[in-house]
Amino acid sequence: MDESVSSLEKRIELMREHMDSMTEVVPWARETGFKVTQVERGHVWGVQPFKEHLVGDVDGQVIHGGAITTLLDNLSGMACAAALEEFRFVATLDLRIDYMRPADSGRDIIGEAECYHVTKSVAFCRAWAYHESRDKVIATAQGAFAINKPRPKASLGVPG
Repeated sequence: MDESVSSLEKRIELMREHMDSMTEVVPWARETGFKVTQVERGHVWGVQPFKEHLVGDVDGQVIHGGAITTLLDNLSGMACAAALEEFRFVATLDLRIDYMRPADSGRDIIGEAECYHVTKSVAFCRAWAYHESRDKVIATAQGAFAINKPRPKASLGVPG
């Protein structure tokens, strides 16, 4: 097996082992309480549970679009990380969200992101938010993510 693929596969396996804690280091993700549910090469799924404090339309009891943006932005960044041959941090350069319909009141939202192209310095993703399937989406997203240069292990708190 190619060493870079092996390294990527090991990183994806590590991401799978830590799905429950992947959102705890990002303040907005922690606030919204979404969870990562599945990680594959270049593809990540998650769920945003319905929570009263995320409601943006009080009359309709609909989750605010900002919570959906947070879900899709974070899942897209994770999808980039699950597509890169070597470990790198990524940062959102551009993210376009198209809202197709309001989420149903009281229902969890499934998020899915796919990294479909990687260059030397930018990764490109598309993402979807829905209840049952992508046949009836709540929102779609498309974004570009900067691939940061590798950091020295010491800056990450990893012994050299």
